Amino acid sequence: MIDKTSTVQDAIKNNVNAGDNIFIGGFGHLIPFYLSHELIRQKIQDLTICRSGADILFDQLIASEIVKKVIFGYVGNPTVGLSHSFSRAYKKKSIEIEEWTNQSIIMRLHAARMGVSFIPSKILQIGDKPSNIRHLKQVTCPYTDHKFSAIPALKPDIALIHAQCADKYGNIQMWGIDGDTVEGALASDKIIVSVEKIISNSKIKEAPEKTVIPSHRVSNIIELPWGAYPSYVSGFYSRDDDHYIEYDTTSRDEDKLSSYLKNWVHDARNIQEYKKLIGSTKIKELEEGLCGVKNED
Repeated sequence: MIDKTSTVQDAIKNNVNAGDNIFIGGFGHLIPFYLSHELIRQKIQDLTICRSGADILFDQLIASEIVKKVIFGYVGNPTVGLSHSFSRAYKKKSIEIEEWTNQSIIMRLHAARMGVSFIPSKILQIGDKPSNIRHLKQVTCPYTDHKFSAIPALKPDIALIHAQCADKYGNIQMWGIDGDTVEGALASDKIIVSVEKIISNSKIKEAPEKTVIPSHRVSNIIELPWGAYPSYVSGFYSRDDDHYIEYDTTSRDEDKLSSYLKNWVHDARNIQEYKKLIGSTKIKELEEGLCGVKNED
């Protein structure tokens, strides 16, 4: 088996190109903040970013002016409010948007994962949403003559995800809420994964039920403890609600947001610097308030 370990810089540089369609994982949980911030640091332009329900990470990527298009079901600051950079960019027409529903995005990814061009569904047949999706088509069932929406496959070029553990070969272990993360990863041509911890292959084999992505599908694996902050990682640390609340205030003002991005993205050249920004007090607090059973591996 091939050693898939890499640095975050090399993983992004060697796999992501300008104009790529990037699926970004995490559903409130396991959001790949530090890994995805490397897109900003490397100034990779004209990106399409996609997922069902997007967090403040999408807001940061849009604010950094590297995003051309957003494919989504929801974009916002969960439990807090709106995505202010997204709203500004849309009003200025500096980004293109393709709005679906959370369920239909997941179905699109599932179609790509299965290798089919669409999935028939009863959703998106009534209401105002279907008329706003230009390329949504209808099909007739050959068995019943019933009409269905033909939900088209969504196949990203790259998936960026965060997980709890992996071995150096890229066998990815994940538990807790994953939303569309696994579907999106397996729908993509390439998968780059950051993890809290790289563990031995023998440890992986002790809990095969936790392995959700096999090594042959993974391009690179990077050990980035606290790489999902300020979101949470089940078994490691809890969500920093204060950070999300403060971000809502910060992101309303473009100058304040620019300072935030300089501090948390551009100047955080490695994961150690990122952890310094979080601070030892906050780290202790979030570890003590972790969600799920503490990981002991």
